[in-house]
Amino acid sequence: MTEEEREEILQELTKLEEEINTLKQVLSSKEKQHAELKQKLGITPLSELRSNFSRGWHDMQSSTAYKKTSETLLTAGQRTSTAFSTLGGAITRKFGDMRSNSIGYSIRHSVSMPTMRNSQSFRSFEEKVENTVSTIKTKVGGTGPGGSFEEVLSSAANASSQDTPTNNSMDSSERPC
Repeated sequence: MTEEEREEILQELTKLEEEINTLKQVLSSKEKQHAELKQKLGITPLSELRSNFSRGWHDMQSSTAYKKTSETLLTAGQRTSTAFSTLGGAITRKFGDMRSNSIGYSIRHSVSMPTMRNSQSFRSFEEKVENTVSTIKTKVGGTGPGGSFEEVLSSAANASSQDTPTNNSMDSSERPC
């Protein structure tokens, strides 16, 4: 490189550095003007943050992934509600069966609690509730082999709809006082 070329390059470098400094000053001036205009409009950093957050939340809610997840959770909630309603109905029916078997006597007066717990009807009911809860825990909770929610609902419905053998011929220990 010749001395003349070197001088030319140094002059170009100096000129470029001056332009950069000028641009920095212009940018700084524009940033000040920007901040003043925002202040006059009452736009604070906090309100900008809120606005950005709201915009981001809206964008997320309109995304396909969010919509699919929301629909899936809604369906799962409805199915869970149905399963618990079915279970509640089964429990209500079972208590109704137990009450009708007492032939006008209240359970409190007709059978003591230990005797009632040993009755065939109560044991059958207790077993069905345990099986239903165990099935739901296994299939929904993911601790055992997987299963679809339809399988859980169907097994809960089957457990509640099966007729339990009622013990119409009571042992002497089960008869009302």
